[in-house]
Amino acid sequence: MEVATSNSARRVLTVFFVVLVLFLYLPIAILAVLSFNDGDVTFPLQGFTTEWYSRSLSNPSLLAALRRSAIVATASSAIAVTLGTLVAFALVRRRFVGKSVASALFFSPLVVPYLVFGISLLVLLTAFDRFLADSTGYVIGLGLHAVVIGHVVVSLPYTALTIIPLLERLSISLEEAAQDLGAGPWHRFRRVTLPLLTPALFSSFLIAFTLSFDEYAIASFLAGTQATWPVFLFGQLRVPSQLPQLVAVSSVIFFASLLLVLTAEITRRMSARRYGEAFASRGLA
Repeated sequence: MEVATSNSARRVLTVFFVVLVLFLYLPIAILAVLSFNDGDVTFPLQGFTTEWYSRSLSNPSLLAALRRSAIVATASSAIAVTLGTLVAFALVRRRFVGKSVASALFFSPLVVPYLVFGISLLVLLTAFDRFLADSTGYVIGLGLHAVVIGHVVVSLPYTALTIIPLLERLSISLEEAAQDLGAGPWHRFRRVTLPLLTPALFSSFLIAFTLSFDEYAIASFLAGTQATWPVFLFGQLRVPSQLPQLVAVSSVIFFASLLLVLTAEITRRMSARRYGEAFASRGLA
């Protein structure tokens, strides 16, 4: 019997997984419990209340930060999915010189620290604004548009990695059949390829949205005076009276983000299984 598949190894891996999950999520679960505490965010609990949730709904600065994060996440995710789809088609369906180098550069944001990206984009945008000011008298400045640019850069690899596996399983013969029936390139993409890619596109959008909504390092450099939710949260941690509201909203956002990621992964797995079985039954896998 293989050591890795033995009962002892299985028990060790199970214990390791349980300890890892507790290490990662137990502190967040404790914060979620404290968000209902009728008092400070400390033990022992003084009573049950939903006051902090209701107060957060009437906090204009907090709601404005959440609104900015939602706008940035929606815009950057839509752009990242669109560009990620184009990149996926280029890497899967096309052959060109320097493809391996281009692929390595495209996926480099997966290994480059976000802090480096934030500083680099800040320097680049500042230099570009200085050039515009000297030549035209106008500047673009920092703000939500700059954060969107940064989040698109770091979200692109994740969207492409979600789309590429399903695109590789889609047989080109489906598009060739549509072409034989007289469909043009755009018609083939809209009526054949796009519906089959929809589960992967949906999953990649959810992943990019979650990544953008919770991202702090890049936004802290590029947001300027338009603080997104993570930047606002970090700044308000210095105000003790705001802490219970921040804990309450953070708990909601965490569980919502977890639900989005699980939904994206379940959708991706179901689509991969469904299309894999369908192609295998037709001899296309």
